[in-house]
Amino acid sequence: MSHDRIFAIARQTGTIMVTLVGLLILTFCIGRLMPVDPVRAIVGEEADRATYEMVAERLGVNLPLYTQFIRYVGDVVRGDFGVSIRTGQPVISDIAHVMPATIELATFAILGGAGFGVPLGIFAAINRNRPADHIIRFLTLIGHSMPIFWTGMIGLIVFYAMLGLVGGGGRLSDYYIGLVPETTGFMLIDAAIAGDWEVFGDALNHLILPASILGYSSMAYITRMTRSFMLDQLGQEYVTTARVKGLSKSRTIWHHAFANIRVQLVTIVALAYGSLLEGAVLIETVFSWPGFGQYITNNMLIGDMNAVMTCVLLVGVIFIALNLLSDALYKIFDPRTR
Repeated sequence: MSHDRIFAIARQTGTIMVTLVGLLILTFCIGRLMPVDPVRAIVGEEADRATYEMVAERLGVNLPLYTQFIRYVGDVVRGDFGVSIRTGQPVISDIAHVMPATIELATFAILGGAGFGVPLGIFAAINRNRPADHIIRFLTLIGHSMPIFWTGMIGLIVFYAMLGLVGGGGRLSDYYIGLVPETTGFMLIDAAIAGDWEVFGDALNHLILPASILGYSSMAYITRMTRSFMLDQLGQEYVTTARVKGLSKSRTIWHHAFANIRVQLVTIVALAYGSLLEGAVLIETVFSWPGFGQYITNNMLIGDMNAVMTCVLLVGVIFIALNLLSDALYKIFDPRTR
């Protein structure tokens, strides 16, 4: 391995470590700045002073801040994220239980968002300032501007309550709950493993609407960015040169212009996926979706410091992981970055 390669790996590792340390400091500060007393959240408002001080000592909140931070970092390194006040279970176990629901929702949303957003953005760029471009820009403006909780409620009223085309809140109808063993936590996969296609269909029916609404929001962003990237490439001299030399329009667009924006799109889609994973709070609340967003919301309302700090830390780690994935995909799509 060359010295340049070793240096590059060391530099990237150092960057990751510095980012993680900054993330730990941020989550620790958030936990200490929450306007809720974590001790009162446990003992209640009627507890006497002796009980309050005993719990405070057990939690370590009566120690100096630097000592609390050192203990917090040590716990994180050991994989100890504390116990949730609300559930009485280890926070990491709670997150492992709710995260598959959010991953399932966000994955379907990003597949729809990127699957429609990229072609629409390219089509809009090709037809710049034509009716098709104006229609696409209008639709993306609506998707980017409308509050997602409002879109979710309208979707429930129209497609569930009025038309009955999709399932309502939750991941399953009440009479299907518990019929399929929870093997992976992903409802569609668990139903497929069990061979229960009736439950599979019901789970898919409940997933379609919230995933479509989230996907529409991400599609609006991806479409606008794709259009912008493509317009920049279509204005380059190499596109004109290719057309003058007799290269077909479709080949010029897909084999040259699009090839030059793939790296940028990787970053856009990765960040959009990360935003869906940590930003599905409102849609999960509207649809009573038992995922990560609803979990962090419920724990914030009662001041569950361990749960909130762990959730914030996890969100940061997710974005770091997605950036690393983007770097790896860069090397696949653009050999010049290797």
